[in-house]
Amino acid sequence: MDPFQVRGRFLTALAIRIDVDKPDASFFAALEDKIRTASNLLVGAPIVLDLEPVPNLVDRDLLREVITAIKSKGLLLFGVQNANEEQRALAEAFGLIPVQIGRDAPAHKVRSDAPARTRGLARVENKIITKHVRSGQMIVAERGDLTVIGSVASGAEVVASGNIHIYGTLRGRAMAGANGDASARIFCRQLEAELLAVAGLFKTSETIDTDLRRCSVQVFLEDETLCIERVE
Repeated sequence: MDPFQVRGRFLTALAIRIDVDKPDASFFAALEDKIRTASNLLVGAPIVLDLEPVPNLVDRDLLREVITAIKSKGLLLFGVQNANEEQRALAEAFGLIPVQIGRDAPAHKVRSDAPARTRGLARVENKIITKHVRSGQMIVAERGDLTVIGSVASGAEVVASGNIHIYGTLRGRAMAGANGDASARIFCRQLEAELLAVAGLFKTSETIDTDLRRCSVQVFLEDETLCIERVE
């Protein structure tokens, strides 16, 4: 027998996307403030640096400063995404790897006369959990919706490529549309969440309106904004 196994794993990583042409003092101040206010989310989580909006960011010293600023705050920055060839070379020189995380999968149409075996490859696999999700647990539905008939404790995490339905109190973290599906939604009977995310856009407990707490809500994206609405 082989002395090791190679297995696939579903990795939930956070992306820090640079949205200014050239990071300056205000950028680093905002970064430090975000890390301070969302430390329970960011510190200890796997992080990638998203360079898609800044293809001209190829200044070696400036990129090193950005990477150092992120790592010095205890964030586990391990890679870059959406980097061009020059940026990838710089990132690798700084010990980061190029990764493809959080990219939208292309929509392939399957002809109605295609063999059943081919159509079956894309089947949805929804997951139903019939008990409470305890602190420290992570439940993942890689190819469909996740339904929890119970509550999600603080420190627990539920992740789905599709929608998330929680028939109880959500106190932990919930991430729907984990593969980039911006149409995914989160539904819960009582909101007390540490974090809500849809297709990578998130809100932490500090930024959730207090009027929405302890209410039945739905969470969805609209114009690239994460919205939370009561469900009566």
